[in-house]
Amino acid sequence: MSSRSVALTSTFLFLAAGGAAACDSGDEYEEQGFYCADSNGVIVDEDRCDDDDGGGGGGFFIWHSSGYRSGYPIGSRLPSGGSKFAYNDKAARSSFGLPSSGRISNGTVKTSVVGKGGSGSSGKSGG
Repeated sequence: MSSRSVALTSTFLFLAAGGAAACDSGDEYEEQGFYCADSNGVIVDEDRCDDDDGGGGGGFFIWHSSGYRSGYPIGSRLPSGGSKFAYNDKAARSSFGLPSSGRISNGTVKTSVVGKGGSGSSGKSGG
């Protein structure tokens, strides 16, 4: 190979690597599952976390985790590793891309950007 071919090949590889790095913004997407549960993580009817309907009350929380999936039945305990916030905490709800008030279906899954301050981008509701 001539030195010109080597230089062009090296330049192309350098530009290709730089372009790939520029396309990778470093954002990580994470799915979080959400459930209405008591302070022990036992799932309750989602109406208990509905602050618009007057159904809420003390002792109920919205639990969330990347490990939660839709389909856990009422009365079962959520898998360990989740976090919780008060069902009527409007700021916490909004930070996860959830409605700031009202009912959230048990098993709702939201996808959001982690690490760059992004907001929730999409959601699908489970059973």
